[in-house]
Amino acid sequence: MPHDVHRFYGAGDLHFVTFSCHQRQPLLSDARRRDLLLEILERVRRRYRLVVLGYVVMPEHLHLLLSEPQRETLSTVVQALKLGFVRSMGNSGKSLIPRSRKGGRTWGTQQRFWQSRF
Repeated sequence: MPHDVHRFYGAGDLHFVTFSCHQRQPLLSDARRRDLLLEILERVRRRYRLVVLGYVVMPEHLHLLLSEPQRETLSTVVQALKLGFVRSMGNSGKSLIPRSRKGGRTWGTQQRFWQSRF
């Protein structure tokens, strides 16, 4: 993906968002992980006040159709979703440690759960 991609926010448009697991591994094939991801999506939806019009969770990626959030930007929403999910997995005894964007090209864990960007 080119690094000079610019996102435009503020027009009240709907956004189709896709992001993948690291190296498109089927890390979301487990039903408990998918359920946890949807729980975190609901928390993020309420926190940033956005509308989720639709979603599809596949074993190796996620599709979302979202309104623009009333708080922050869509980039912040995706960041909160990815990081919130990984942190919640760590809290459930999986010993996963979140990694920042500065530490590598992915959001996620020592096992690199998420591919960078969306």
